Formats: sequence, structure tokens, C-alpha cells
Amino acid sequence: MEDELGTPMLRLEREGSIAWCVIDRPAARNALTPAMYFGLKRAVHLTNHDPDLAALIITGVGDVFAPGGDLGGRSEPGEQLPPHIGNDVLPFLTIRDSRAPVIAAVNGICQAGGLLIAMMADIAVASDRATFRVPELLRGIPDATYAAALPAHVGVAVARDLLLSARPFDAAEAQRLGVISRVVPHDQLREAATEAAHQILQTAPEARAHVKRMLNERYGLIDYQTMFGSLAHSDEPREGMRAFMEKRLPNWVPPGLDS
Repeated sequence: MEDELGTPMLRLEREGSIAWCVIDRPAARNALTPAMYFGLKRAVHLTNHDPDLAALIITGVGDVFAPGGDLGGRSEPGEQLPPHIGNDVLPFLTIRDSRAPVIAAVNGICQAGGLLIAMMADIAVASDRATFRVPELLRGIPDATYAAALPAHVGVAVARDLLLSARPFDAAEAQRLGVISRVVPHDQLREAATEAAHQILQTAPEARAHVKRMLNERYGLIDYQTMFGSLAHSDEPREGMRAFMEKRLPNWVPPGLDS
């Protein structure tokens, strides 16, 4: 079903009434191309409009869920994007607002856009081997979704810590802080994610949609205008991405500090 998603780097598989969207780009450690981001959005739409599907589970291959966008700007052969897609490529709000339940089965490294996918899902079930990070400010990116969503999950003090330090944290801390809700032994991840989907599907769809809408209002303003304006006009995102690709510190780090 890759043609439906617009990229061969995503696999959409059916397991009864549940769709599994598998992020499958191991050669690039599952870094998400624009077409992969949009493909995740398509997977949500397909699940919502297919009468034979009731829920979507997103997971990755190997030891990586998703580390965020491909900072090298690379794409893959066979990928397709609608013309002039622009900012509509991002899947996060589509995942958050999906009428069909969306579960994130976090199998490993989960950072940046990957962590946003997990946070916007209805339930995030993480392997006890998973690791997390919010690295956007290391790359000079003022991420609007994180600025709105992370405080709603963990409170302002912890959100400041995770956003401004960009430090890594493990699955146990992620659950304790409220970034994700469930942690299971790695070899039980698939079963636990399926169980989470089954549990949500026991609830009434219309009432569930109302509750989700009210919950999502806690996120407040997501200021994409500031975010995309900075990406377009500030030198910091370009310097941050160059530094990452060149494996050096960006030029805003004071001399003598370790990375």
C-alpha cells in the first residue's frame, strides 16, 4: 500500500480492523523525509475513511522509532508529494485530531518529530529500551508544537528543562514525567500496542471525539507563523543543520563548552 502513502519508506499493513504504519528507512535510521511526514498524514486519513479499519498503530523498524526530520534534506526514489504542499506536510495535528484512535508503539530512539508523533497519539506505548530527546533548539528551530504541547503534558518547569537543555531521557523518566503513558518490556511492545487499541475501541466514538476535542484545547496556541518565519528568515536553523551534518558545534556555542 506504499503508493497510497506516497513513499516506499512507510508500510501500511492490515491486521484485522487495525492498520499498522511502519516507518521503514533503516539506512537513514528512520529519519523522516517530507514525503514520509505527509505519508503519515495519509495513513491517518486512510484509516479514518476505510470502513474496514478502526484504529492505526505507528511504529518503526529496528532500534529506532523516528529521530525526526532528515536534516540532510534527502529524499528517496519513488516518493511523491502534492505540488505546493508547503507547511501542510506536517502530520502532528492530523494525528492528534484523528477520529480513529492512533497508537504509537515506540520501539526505540524517539526524538524531535518522532516524539511529537508519540505525544500526539491517543496512547503512546514505549519499549523499555526507548530513549527520548527534544533536540530542536540544538538545531536553531523554535518548534511551535512542542512549545504548546509539552507544557500540557509535563508542566511548565519540566517543559523548560526538556526544551531548553535538549537532554536525553529514558523510557522510565518519560513515563514518570508524563511525556508518554505506558512502558512495557521490549518483546511485549506489539501485543501491548494492540491491547491499547482494543481498549480505546471499547469506548463510544462520538463521546470519545468530544472528549478528545476538550483535551486538545489544553494545548493552547500553536504558533506556526513564528516557527515557519524563523525557518525561512533566521540564520540559526541553517547553521544548526550545517553543524549537525559537519559533526561540529554550531557557532552560537561559547568557546570551551562541550556538546
